[in-house]
Amino acid sequence: MGRLIEIGPFIKLQRTKQEMTQGELAEGIVSLSYLSKIENKKTDASPEIIQLLCNRLGIELIDGVDTDLQKKCKQWYAMLFDVYDKKEIIDTYKDLQALMDRSINDSFFLFEIHKIRYYIILRQIDKALSKMNELSEMVNSFDNDHLYYWYKFKGNYYSFTGEFNQAMRLYKMAEDKINQVDLDEEEVADLHYTISVTNSKLRNTLEVIDYANKAMDVFQRNYNFIRCAQCHILLGISYRRIDMYDKAIKNYNLAKHLGELNKNKQVIQLANLNLGYAHSKIGNTEEAIKYYVFVIEEEDDEAIKIKERLASITSLIKEYYNIGDYEKTKEMIKKALTILDLASDDHYYQLYYYIIHTYTYALNNEQEKFRALVTDEFIPYLKQHDDHSNLVVYAKMLGSHFEKLGKYKESVKYYKLANSAYNELINL
Repeated sequence: MGRLIEIGPFIKLQRTKQEMTQGELAEGIVSLSYLSKIENKKTDASPEIIQLLCNRLGIELIDGVDTDLQKKCKQWYAMLFDVYDKKEIIDTYKDLQALMDRSINDSFFLFEIHKIRYYIILRQIDKALSKMNELSEMVNSFDNDHLYYWYKFKGNYYSFTGEFNQAMRLYKMAEDKINQVDLDEEEVADLHYTISVTNSKLRNTLEVIDYANKAMDVFQRNYNFIRCAQCHILLGISYRRIDMYDKAIKNYNLAKHLGELNKNKQVIQLANLNLGYAHSKIGNTEEAIKYYVFVIEEEDDEAIKIKERLASITSLIKEYYNIGDYEKTKEMIKKALTILDLASDDHYYQLYYYIIHTYTYALNNEQEKFRALVTDEFIPYLKQHDDHSNLVVYAKMLGSHFEKLGKYKESVKYYKLANSAYNELINL
């Protein structure tokens, strides 16, 4: 357990879990003010008092390491690392929580910190935030192991909510702890992969390539081909962004091949989605459509994430609209609206809402609704999120809209915005 003074936060957490007031716990043992000092680590209580408080809470104070419990915790942590079957993760968590509720032990802090990751996997984001807030009062009791996972899982939270600058700051703090903790090389590679993903979100292209290659070196040594495939997709995205399309397509195809060898539909379809983007960028519309259709054909497969489906279907809306196939555009919009309902709680919902409705109004020639949505809501949203890539597309679309109406002053304004966004994009 280490220093007895660190027992205070454990007692406070167990008390609040049991919905017991400080008065109820303190009665007949210590004064209310003294209990408050124990819980807030302002005094070092005697072992006798600590034992009496634990007895009232109905928990055992284990001195030293409970190796059996530690082993069970490590098994659960590994499930969270590889994202096993969710039912197995939940069942193991319940068994562990029952053991934790009966004792105060050395595994306590690490178990509580891993709950942040657990709630994110289950998409219980409010619970993840509550756990972060609860544990923030205990941070000064954390050792380096605790701090590493604290920073990493908080980074996971901010990645999930789309706050990538905040996520990157936390991932780099976790990286600074690597030499002070005992981690296996796959755990370090996972952090490097995560940093690469976050750099990709922030369009730090050279950093993406650097960290993806670092991670892939380890995954290759350990024959972890699915993680290699994920790295190839990141590399492909980076090469596409710097107009190295041959290299991008090569990496996507490598990822798809590894996905097929391992029968991993999620990797296969992520590769298909990105192959669609690459072919669209170089003007191969038929090829782009082919790859996007591969993704949406798997609509009943739970392995294909909602975000990937929305990305593919909105890309098809753009492709069909641009080649004048308005029947197919309508068909895709109808499908997209159904999928959009499933994403109503996710941070990317708003982006796809705007894309779908922009094309709906354009297709139906609802000029005022189109203008109001794109100028008053969509363009400001893209500016706020520094989404220069989409800003180029929709500012040009708006410029073309005003040009057709003979409103040349407005048209020039949005063409200039598109050029400005493009310059921002190539300078990132």
